[in-house]
Amino acid sequence: MAKRGWKRWIVRLVLWPTALFVGLSVMGVVLFRFVPVPFSALMVHRRVQSWFSEAPYTSRHHWVSLESISPSMGLAVMAAEDQTFPEHFGFDWKAIEKAAAHNERSRRKRGASTLTMQTAKNLFLWESRSWMRKGFEAYFTLLLEAGWSKRRILEVYLNIVEFGDGIYGVEAASNAFFGKPAKRLNPSEAALLAAVLPNPHRFRVNAPSEYVRGRQAWILNQMRQLGGEEAMKDL
Repeated sequence: MAKRGWKRWIVRLVLWPTALFVGLSVMGVVLFRFVPVPFSALMVHRRVQSWFSEAPYTSRHHWVSLESISPSMGLAVMAAEDQTFPEHFGFDWKAIEKAAAHNERSRRKRGASTLTMQTAKNLFLWESRSWMRKGFEAYFTLLLEAGWSKRRILEVYLNIVEFGDGIYGVEAASNAFFGKPAKRLNPSEAALLAAVLPNPHRFRVNAPSEYVRGRQAWILNQMRQLGGEEAMKDL
């Protein structure tokens, strides 16, 4: 009887927190399918980091609908970060295989995160390279793909992605760097914003390095090869 009691206690100890986590995560995904995202886990993380830094920190974030964002911006991030975004279900397995092969022979690591994976990470998770974090990222990626449309994933991504210190979302970035709303971004400006996304703290939109300018040109070429803004109509 004592052994059965211990087994039941262990099952409850594991089962109830797991059920609670699954329930809350599903509720969050369903809620943000319709409701603008007020802040992300990344924004909270950056704010907490600022409490332990002497440097002043201010954040800018303004939610806008996908219709209020230039189609060039959505196309630019797809060209730069995830060209198979319209087709995959959260994971680009070919890119993952290529990245794994590259990382085995090179010290310079390459990622293979899709836009859905980045949205899941920025919205719900903490910064870490641990396997546990990657597991949660995969879980939330599948939830987003199952619960949201591709347009909604792109809309949330563009509204929470970090473009610079304290600058979150394309509307805040467009106003900060170009003095105009995201709706009026042209292809060159969109490509420049997308060019800094691998590391918005190292690469700067308002002071682009030679590398960033080269990446901007490459992104513009990829945007044309993807079919230009017409490609956005298929989402």
